[in-house]
Amino acid sequence: MASEVSWQDIGARVGEARRAAALTQERLAELLGMERTTLSKIESGTRRISALELTSLADALDVPFSYFVCAPAPVLSNRQPLVEEDEPEATRSAFRVRVRLNAWLRDVRQLLDLEVLSTRPPWAYPGRATGVDAYRDAARWVRDRLEAGDGPLGPMAAVCAEAGQWPLATDIPGDGASLIDGDVAVSVISLRGDPGRRRATAAHELGHMVMGDAYSNDLGVHASAEERERAIEAFAAELLLPATAIARAWSPDEDAREQLVGHAARYRVSWTLALIQAERAEVISRSERNELMARKPTRAEFMQALGWLPEPDLEAVRVAPDYASAVMSALGRGSITRARAVEMMHGQVSVDDLPAGDETDF
Repeated sequence: MASEVSWQDIGARVGEARRAAALTQERLAELLGMERTTLSKIESGTRRISALELTSLADALDVPFSYFVCAPAPVLSNRQPLVEEDEPEATRSAFRVRVRLNAWLRDVRQLLDLEVLSTRPPWAYPGRATGVDAYRDAARWVRDRLEAGDGPLGPMAAVCAEAGQWPLATDIPGDGASLIDGDVAVSVISLRGDPGRRRATAAHELGHMVMGDAYSNDLGVHASAEERERAIEAFAAELLLPATAIARAWSPDEDAREQLVGHAARYRVSWTLALIQAERAEVISRSERNELMARKPTRAEFMQALGWLPEPDLEAVRVAPDYASAVMSALGRGSITRARAVEMMHGQVSVDDLPAGDETDF
């Protein structure tokens, strides 16, 4: 443990996790059955701590054990400073996302180390990201590599994995976050939004990876975080529903709203995104877009348009198919326990879904 990080590092992470949980030293010490002065020494790094004590801390603070003993990778998007005392909820939520993201990275790396999952170098756009139009060009570049043409993309878990980013749909605050650690890229997508929003978030995080915009000055050294986010949103919209797909299929003699309901359903995107892309395709005006925005389709209208509802994306399927197969391969080889397999699948399967085996690890 000490070979990976110092006691000062571990203590600092204990303190940060405690503050993120909005606990005082007195309250956490009470939960753990220890003196406050003992906890203070742990946080300052002047007292060593056993693995059993760290396990109790992890349980009390709702963070994985690995958070304390493994150095976290830098987050590509959703980056936030360390949590200080009395920080607002937004900062504490960002901490939770960062911890979940790094735990997910370690899951992926474990399967890579076991050689049941193949390394996929993250795709990186070869052009210069000098403006929003370049981000849209990058989205079309991704579509070309996927050989998707202008058609609807499949489940985003598989799309992101093919591009070299391993996504996880999980219960986190906010929308999503991503990181690149060497040759491994991962993202986490919140389950709290509707299916269209989840797909947009997955595309958004993929855009951060493909563009590498957090570390690039191509967009301009004076570009604000808001401007960069707008560029990434343009990437996500063009990736999910190309403006050309709307323009080519558009019929001026047919009802605009009915046509857009069909596009939103077939491409499994939000009504807002469909209207944004329709305006970009110049098939509706800004005033028409504003008028249509207030007429959001109902469930029945989607059914009428295509006879089926858009399949919820990143809900029942929490991880990419290849990742799930790798977990099962590791289980079949005896490289991980059934308990660990369930944990690594993050709610996609339960123990009852696994092949019968030795139950002693439960």
